[in-house]
Formats: sequence, C-alpha cells, structure tokens
Amino acid sequence: MTSTLPLETRKQAAFEHARAGRFDDAATLLLSVLNETPKDIGTLLLLGDVQHAAGRTQDASRAYSGALQAIQLSGGQVAPGFQQGVQRAQARLGEYAQGYEAFIEGELPKAQRTKRFDQSVDILLGKSGIYLQQPTKYYFPGLPQIQFYDTVDFDWVPGLEAKTPEIKNELMGVLSDHQAFRPYLERADSQPNVKSHKLVGNDDWSAFYLWKDGERVEENCARCPVTAAAFENIPLDRLPGQAPSVLFSLLKPGAHIPPHHGLINTRLICHLPVLVPGPAWLRVGSETRQWQEGKVCIFDDSVEHEAKNEASETRVVLLFDIWRPELTLEEREEVTKFLGAISTYSGEKIVSGN
Repeated sequence: MTSTLPLETRKQAAFEHARAGRFDDAATLLLSVLNETPKDIGTLLLLGDVQHAAGRTQDASRAYSGALQAIQLSGGQVAPGFQQGVQRAQARLGEYAQGYEAFIEGELPKAQRTKRFDQSVDILLGKSGIYLQQPTKYYFPGLPQIQFYDTVDFDWVPGLEAKTPEIKNELMGVLSDHQAFRPYLERADSQPNVKSHKLVGNDDWSAFYLWKDGERVEENCARCPVTAAAFENIPLDRLPGQAPSVLFSLLKPGAHIPPHHGLINTRLICHLPVLVPGPAWLRVGSETRQWQEGKVCIFDDSVEHEAKNEASETRVVLLFDIWRPELTLEEREEVTKFLGAISTYSGEKIVSGN
C-alpha cells in the first residue's frame, strides 16, 4: 500500500508519475502525503499542478488555495524554492476566477440582475466584502442592512431638491465669509485624542451649522432663511441636546475622509449636493456613487463609508440626519429617552461627533 511508504518516497514517486502523465496515480500519492502532513506547501502546490494538468480545475483550485492558506498560517513568508510555484498558483487561481465569473455571466447576465442579487454575486466572487452595520456607540437590532436608500421612498425629497438653486445662492454668500466654516472634526483638548487623525482640527473637511447638537444656530439660520425653512416637513431625528445636525459640509480639493463607521444605526444621513464642481464620490459599503448637484442621496452611516473630493475646487453638500423609516413612533420615543438618559448619566453626547 502506498501509505506505508516513507513520505519522501511517495513525493518522489508522485513527481515521476506526473512527469509521465499518470495524473491519477500522482494525485493518489500526494493526497496520501497530505493526510499525514496537511500543511505541506510543496505537496499542495504539486497537487495543484497535477490536477490542473489533468483538467480538474476545481480540485486544482482547492489545492492551490490550500497552499496559499498554509503560507499565511506559517507567517506569510514564501521559501525561495516555492516562489515560482506560488506565482503559478496565484495566476491560475485568477484564471479560474475569471472563468467562473464568465460562466455566471453566461447563466445570469449582469445587466439582467436585480441590484441586491448582483451584490450577492459580487460577494460570492470575492469582488466585494460583506458590509454590515457596526455603529461605534449604539446598535439597535433587527434593522435592514441597506447601504444607499432609494429616494423615491421619501416624499420630502422632490421639494428639497427643487430648492437647490436658492440653497446654493445662500451657500455662495456664506462661502464669501472665509471665517464661517469651522473644522468638522474639532479637537477636544480636554480629552485624550487617541483615535485622532489628520482631519481633526483640519479645515479640509469643515462645516457651517444650521442645527448643531439638536439646537438651531439662530445666527446661521438667519443667513440662510430658505435653507433653514426647507426642513419644516422633514423627519429629522430630534434628540434634545444631541440631534439633529444640519450643516453645509465642505471638502477642499483632494480631501479624503477615510473609511469609518457612524455612531448609531437608528438614523440615516442625507446629502443634498449643492456645489459639485468636478468628480467627487461617496462610498458606502460596496457601493460608490458620484455626488450630483441637486440630487439627494440617503445612506446608513453605521456601515463603513468614506468620501473624497477629486475635483480641483471645493465640494459642498447640505448634510442632515433623519430617523430610519423602519423605526416605529414608540421605538423612536424609546431611543430618544434612552440616549438622553445615557447622556445625562455620562455627560457625553452619544449622537454628535465621530
């Protein structure tokens, strides 16, 4: 029986079988070796080559993937003798992935897929990760995992979009005052800034507030009366002393907001792009969208998101937060009371900040 032969003898015999084109015999010997030494990188790579030569691409894929996993488990360093084999394995795995994707495209063309199903296919193919709500402060269970919401489901959107020219006119007046905007991420010198990054205290990302921590900023609202009045019929998430926030959010040319998660998942963030002079994008989870002037976008900021202004001029959106529509009135009241109680106890504003 082959399993009684020494490991090195079996490996050499498998190599000779492979050279002679006896792929089944070679695979049998190599599998017997792996039964005893399942993380043997050289044997896994050779088994992948044998199965590939025999036309068994799925078996080859498993062997090659096993070799790469074994390398990672051993610290990620590739021994000099295995480098060509690893490069060959990576190249073939890429070819298999392309073939698999082409097969799926033939069976279910991308142009005919529904949006959510298409996302599931991208996850299966490894083209996208799984992005879930991960708020940093408060998690409310049972809410749907939606990255961007369809604005047709919000009856207030057309009215707000129609006001874009007037809102933009007010914004331009504010922009003429160079002292009006303050850094969005303000440095709290009275607290440790352990998670601080380059945008803290940096006006590359800055804000002009109409509501801040749930309170109207009367002076700023007076400067932008049309903008302030536009929120009379919008379901802002009113949490006394904490929310909503309504602000013009400014990104200077080249400014990048790195990937992060929001504080709570009981709200949605809304953007009305008011000034978009060139390419500028927002990624939420697996989906990236370009801002378009006058077109509202609504998203769940408890899902990982990032943004960048790639234009050569400043980008500004009107940013505000609303209740998630899935929450009942009773649940909204409970959340309001609960977060208010926590804030009173800790002295910390749970909803505001980053």
